[in-house]
Amino acid sequence: MRIAVEKVREVIPEVSKYVKQRIGEFKRLGDEGITHFDFRPFLDIDYRSGLFSELCFCILTANSSAAMGIRIQASLGDEGFMRLSYNELAQTIRSHGHRFPEQRAERIVEVRERWDLINNLIREEEDRKKVRELLADPRSEHKIKGFGYKEASHFLRNIGAEDIAIIDRHVYRFLTENGLFPEVKTLTPKRYLEAEEVLHDVCRELGITQAELDLYIFYIKTKKVLK
Repeated sequence: MRIAVEKVREVIPEVSKYVKQRIGEFKRLGDEGITHFDFRPFLDIDYRSGLFSELCFCILTANSSAAMGIRIQASLGDEGFMRLSYNELAQTIRSHGHRFPEQRAERIVEVRERWDLINNLIREEEDRKKVRELLADPRSEHKIKGFGYKEASHFLRNIGAEDIAIIDRHVYRFLTENGLFPEVKTLTPKRYLEAEEVLHDVCRELGITQAELDLYIFYIKTKKVLK
């Protein structure tokens, strides 16, 4: 673990101000329902986002890139995600080069029909790990199509949750490359929680949150602080 901790510690002075800025943006989104994201100097993009727009961003970035999701989100905005037809959404998503425009448009249309139910859950349930379980569990009425633990964690972190890990390909490689977690064929829910606990140990060593650690690891892997 020492090597992994040192790798993170080395980059903290470089990008801590951007990480703190992004965490502040996430907290405002969770607390006030809207925030202003500014991704400069990593991407020359800034825009306002609401909760539903952020949920759509996380639908778009599954098996895609954060940068592409950001560009689509900036293009559509809250009104676009909430009002455009399936065909209009698919056309816009396709125009940005997304591999699955029809599938993602379908998921956005499906989830917006249940947005009041999901929004009530987010507002009323303080236990973010319980919310994650409900958003990812196929048996739950709150299940979001295409969401597992990773996608649900991504959304919840982006609206202010600090104690859950987003184990995407970047974080998974960081864990395996540094000998903190074995390579597995499938990251089952059980394995996901085991990896999350390893990341909790790294956080304790560094005195930072899971939300911050994710941004630092993303920077190590991509040289960007996005979301």
